[in-house]
Amino acid sequence: MGRCTMNSGELYACLLVREFPAQALLRLRPELREKPCVILDGEPPAETVCSLNTRARLLGVQRGMTKVEVDTFGSITILPRSRSVEAAAKTALLECAGAHSPRVELQEEENVFLCCLDITGTEALFGPPEVLAKTLRQRVALLGLSAQVAVSGNFHASILLAKGLPARTAIVVVPSGAESMALAPLSLSVLAISEAHAETLSRWGIRTLGMLAALPRTDLIARLGQDGKRLQQMATGTMPHLFQPIDVPFVLEETAELDYPLDNLESLLFGVAVMLEQLIVRAAMRVYALAAVTVELHLDGGGTHCRTVSPRVPTNDRHLWLKLLHLDLEAHPAGAPISKVCLHAEPGVTSKVQLGLFSPQLPESGRLDVTLARIAALVGDDNVGRAVLDDTHTSPGFHMEPFAVPSGSSTTKVSRTAYGCLRRVCPPERLSITLDCGRPSGFFFRGHRYTVRHAYGPWLAGGEWWNERIWGQEQWDLIAQGDDETTLYGCVHQDFVQKSWLLVGLYD
Repeated sequence: MGRCTMNSGELYACLLVREFPAQALLRLRPELREKPCVILDGEPPAETVCSLNTRARLLGVQRGMTKVEVDTFGSITILPRSRSVEAAAKTALLECAGAHSPRVELQEEENVFLCCLDITGTEALFGPPEVLAKTLRQRVALLGLSAQVAVSGNFHASILLAKGLPARTAIVVVPSGAESMALAPLSLSVLAISEAHAETLSRWGIRTLGMLAALPRTDLIARLGQDGKRLQQMATGTMPHLFQPIDVPFVLEETAELDYPLDNLESLLFGVAVMLEQLIVRAAMRVYALAAVTVELHLDGGGTHCRTVSPRVPTNDRHLWLKLLHLDLEAHPAGAPISKVCLHAEPGVTSKVQLGLFSPQLPESGRLDVTLARIAALVGDDNVGRAVLDDTHTSPGFHMEPFAVPSGSSTTKVSRTAYGCLRRVCPPERLSITLDCGRPSGFFFRGHRYTVRHAYGPWLAGGEWWNERIWGQEQWDLIAQGDDETTLYGCVHQDFVQKSWLLVGLYD
């Protein structure tokens, strides 16, 4: 790659990922990248090789071979083609390209990913074309893919240069006006040419783009028609093009299909860790953090199992996300073997707190998330959070809400008046109570006999006058002496509908 100076005008960068079906699958399987792998496509038993990695090509494997022919080469990893995995990888590549230019055009090619970026006027943001091409390729490498980048002042010339690059050449930048010289040594195979025209040109002895460009235009059009004019313009790098940009979405999703149904959580998290790393890299490219991650497990035999994990503060700490997902999936198992895993993340803005010089260091928010996740795994998700009072007198009269990080300063005044604290008994415990003239006189509670010393009440428990079931309760506050010389301060309800007594709380 040599440094060059571009003239003012159009400027395009072509991003090409060869053997895309193989690279899309292996980017989430780092343990297979150093092994020979082939991708089979089609209906069995007529499956053929549609893509392969470099190690398999060095062994002599070629496209179009059947599974039986591949087996003769020995230990080669055979993987089925996954359209969903390729779609997720394509979205990630378009997202990466969109970060370098707002105008991106996707070219549909078989077994390769190819898109063109209009980088006209981006020198002030990314520097010279050589620097932009290097940065773009490095960003793609972070996604686990190997790509080639060609920069030219002509749209079609950049595509042909990318297709004609040798495997060892990563970047090529052609100055404006030098497209014809750069395209001349390329083979005719880089052109989208029909079989009939290819046969005709082969009979004429035309093998390179330079030979095609040297033919007389009038005679070429007379024999091949307008297709001859189009092919010669592409060979000389003068073919005009109407750029058709697409809308590049920003969607943080990763998909992985398993070779066989998996029911081991530890093995599942090993693959989820690689997917999480890719989501974190893609979010960090946009200066975001992950605010929530939804894992969708496709079960063997049909059905899905979805779980969403969201820490208190958006973070890109992969170990924290793995721990939270581990605790959540351990507390809520899928219930069946897993055949496919999908991760969807919501981006969030990382919060930075500027501390004073002598301010104490704040605790890490990740430790709170892990602690709450462990407690929720023991007592349940609905029993962890903060109690919020409801606008009712109905027992229990409150509900649980998740903890939230407060924003701003609070001006609530704290009262210093001491009140009795009631500890709720959840769920309420049934009691066997002895009545004396309609008032409680004694009861058994947790294996001990208690004698009621003072009974206050009754009060109607409830607050919805239209609900007879709720208003059919009476509340008593009791002070009782136990047979073990302990004193109990409690609150009991008499349910006339259920015809039972319930201990609902204890006073401290």
